[in-house]
Amino acid sequence: MNNRSKLTGIVFFLFITISTFSYSQMINSFEGRWNMVISQNGKELPSWLEIRLSGTRTLVGRFVYAMGSARPISEIKIDNEKFTFSIPPQWEDGDGNMEFRGVLDGDVLVGTMIYTDGKSYEWEAVRAPKLDYVKSPKWGESKNLLNDNNLKGWHALGKNQWVVESGVLKSPKAGANLVSDEKFQDFKLHLEFRYPEGSNSGVYLRGRYEVQITDSKGADPSDIQFSGVYGFLTPSEIVAKGAMEWQEFDITLIGRRVTVVANGVTVIKDQIIPGITGGALDSSEGEPGPLMLQGDHGPIEFRNIVITPRVE
Repeated sequence: MNNRSKLTGIVFFLFITISTFSYSQMINSFEGRWNMVISQNGKELPSWLEIRLSGTRTLVGRFVYAMGSARPISEIKIDNEKFTFSIPPQWEDGDGNMEFRGVLDGDVLVGTMIYTDGKSYEWEAVRAPKLDYVKSPKWGESKNLLNDNNLKGWHALGKNQWVVESGVLKSPKAGANLVSDEKFQDFKLHLEFRYPEGSNSGVYLRGRYEVQITDSKGADPSDIQFSGVYGFLTPSEIVAKGAMEWQEFDITLIGRRVTVVANGVTVIKDQIIPGITGGALDSSEGEPGPLMLQGDHGPIEFRNIVITPRVE
């Protein structure tokens, strides 16, 4: 091989090496979990995006819209530092896919979403924060968030259908969700509830992570059934009682780690919640948040909602 051929080979090798390195750098800049806000019809809709490498060159992920569960992204395509992906509809109106386009602008992802009805909206996403875990927490004083006869300390998101009777908080029909005025970071939560046959509710931790309350007696474990963290964490077993029986959750949330004890059985133990679930109040995961009780799916009753905050 003459010197010119050798030089050509070296230049080609360097070009391939640099191109591969640049592509890897670009992939690394996109990888991770992102807290997204979609500006849609005058509202700021909290959403969530995960991007990760599958194998050596394919990006895949998961996406949570303002409603519905986490759904998989089969491939995220990159072209000239821009990325695109498509997701079929879940609960959305319209027959089309949701089409996303984005680019990294400094430390922020920005882009557009074509909704299932064909309309285009802008979105922005920041990296999800690391939420520290404390191995030996110290707990403060426990506090019952309900009183005997009114909704003091709570507010409805919309037209209120909630009432309190003899210490029992009742939503007799589907309507507005109910949010605590007080916000919390890390805590232990005890709450008791009952529902009529076929009803569906949930409790949102920090207003962002829904633990499912469903009429699921006899069902197989699922992240969308009783005691699951909606769309993310599946309970080890379904321990739901029958309709109109009082049941209870004891939930511990520290950082992103959650433990769920349902009717005295630990069904989720020290598991990491990846991101916000559908229906979250916001995507500001680094901040304290309220409790939110789901009232927009069906009738539900609560009593003895007792929270114990972490103090150290």
